[in-house]
Formats: sequence, C-alpha cells, structure tokens
Amino acid sequence: MRIALDVMGGDYAPQEIVAGALEWSQGSATELILVGKEDRIAVELEPASYDPGKISIVHASQVMEMDEAAAALRNKMDSSIAVATRLVREGKADAVLSCGSTGAQMAAAIFILGRLEHIDRPPIVAITPAIGGKNCLFLDVGANVDCKPQQILQFALLGKVYASILTGLDQPQVALLNNGEEEGKGNSLTLEAYKLLKERPDINFIGNVEGRDIFSGKADVVVCDGFVGNIVLKSLEGLAMFAARSCMEEIGRVPPMFQQFDYSRVGGAPLLGVNGVSIVCHGSSKREAVFNGIRIAEQCVQSEMVQRQKLALSKSL
Repeated sequence: MRIALDVMGGDYAPQEIVAGALEWSQGSATELILVGKEDRIAVELEPASYDPGKISIVHASQVMEMDEAAAALRNKMDSSIAVATRLVREGKADAVLSCGSTGAQMAAAIFILGRLEHIDRPPIVAITPAIGGKNCLFLDVGANVDCKPQQILQFALLGKVYASILTGLDQPQVALLNNGEEEGKGNSLTLEAYKLLKERPDINFIGNVEGRDIFSGKADVVVCDGFVGNIVLKSLEGLAMFAARSCMEEIGRVPPMFQQFDYSRVGGAPLLGVNGVSIVCHGSSKREAVFNGIRIAEQCVQSEMVQRQKLALSKSL
C-alpha cells in the first residue's frame, strides 16, 4: 500500500508531518510518499534513521496556504495537495492525507479524483464519542453550507457505508439532526429531507434527533447540512476545551474521558463521495494526529471504502 502525504499542509508543516510519517514507517510496511518542496523535506529527513524503501519524496513546487480560497487551486496545480491527489488518480498512491486547507483538499478531490456517480457534493464526516463506548458519525461538518434535501439523503447513504466499515454493523441507525424529535419539526430543508429519508427502508432511518442526542448512542449516523454541522462541531470543541481547562483549575487534572474529544487521537476522517481515499486532518495536527490519520487511510483502503460507496449508491439512487 502507498499513501501520499501533503507535507506542506498544516500549521506545523513540514516538521510534524514528516515526524508522524517517520514514526508510522517504523512499524508498517506501507510506503509513504512525502509530497512537497524537496529541499524542505530533505532537511527534515536528514537526521532521521529510516528505510528509504518505505519513505520517498515527490517534489511539488507550490503550496496552498491555509487562508487561500479553494479557487486558488486552479493557479496552483503544482501545489503539494494537487500533486498528492493526482498520485491517487494515476494509481501511484492508494490514498492522500492532508492537514492543510480543507477547502483546497475538497477542491482537489472534486476536480482531480471526481465525485462518485449520484453525488452532488461530497461531505466531511466527524466522529464523536457516545454513551456505552460507541461512536457517532456526524456529517456534513462544513463542506456544504447550503444543501438540498436530496443531498442530505446522499449524506445518509455515504455515512451509513462508512459507519458499517468502522463498526461492522450491517444496518447502522441513521438519524436527522433537528430542533425536535417530532416528525413535523424543523425548517423547510429538514422537513423535506425527513420525507426522503423516511421513504428509504434501506437507510434504516430512525427519525429526528436533537443536538444532545449526538452523544446518547441513539444513532450511529447523524446527518445535517454543513452550516449547522460546522457550528455544532466547533461548539463541541470549544465546550470540551472549556471543561478540560476548568477541571485542571479545580481538581488539578483532566479526566481521561476528555481524551475522546482529542482530534489527535482520531487522526482524520475521509471525504466521502469522491472517487478515491482522501483523508482530512485538523490544521493544527502534530505527529500523533498524522500517525493516526495514516491509520485511518490504511483502514479505508483495506476495507475498500470507495468501492463499497459505489455499490451502495448504485443500489439506492
């Protein structure tokens, strides 16, 4: 297996990206392709001891900065995220991972890998902890701020496939995030989305859930538009940080349960609905997050995630 890393993307690139790659390569046979400015990568590799058969460099002359709009990718097709994504399209890598601009990575995935048939807009998925040691997949968390009901249905199908990969469940339970559990609650988007989801027995739709239910274990997958999803996700991150700091001030330690909200332990999440494995990592990722992001990439490739999405979509839409 070969995984391409956008070494220039992220707040701590390239040092922490390379460090995470080196740590992973010590215990895995997977080949890691470090994509970025060759001289910068060479500086990071020079003091390290590693197997050159498992670590290689592909030069990319440009960098997509974190604050650049996704449209800038058109003028930076030799950027590290574009080059790394092309390696996947050309079959030279099985997955791409980046801690850089999510917008740029989304644009690269759409324009270089292409969307899966029947998918209008690929969503980003987040994994949140739930009661009983379960996890809940929450999507879309920011890729698509304006959605149509049909796109919410697509998110549900994609989320169900990924949940099956992570949990082994044949029929993960899917819910719609709303401002009440009753069928008649919501705005025009959620009311119409509810109707579409209810009509699809193959989705295993259990109805509406409220924000507090994301952690209840009621559903394995919770879907919403990216505007709402991003606000919820950022609010949860802020609440977890506040609670952790408060615990440190009051009792002198942070309870272990807060580790479940640590993005570095999750590593990353795949863009769903694109024709290739593209793993999105947090912009502030350091070596531990990169290490775990590579683990997610391997898992997606080994489980044939893209092929399983295609199969689910061909049967359902």
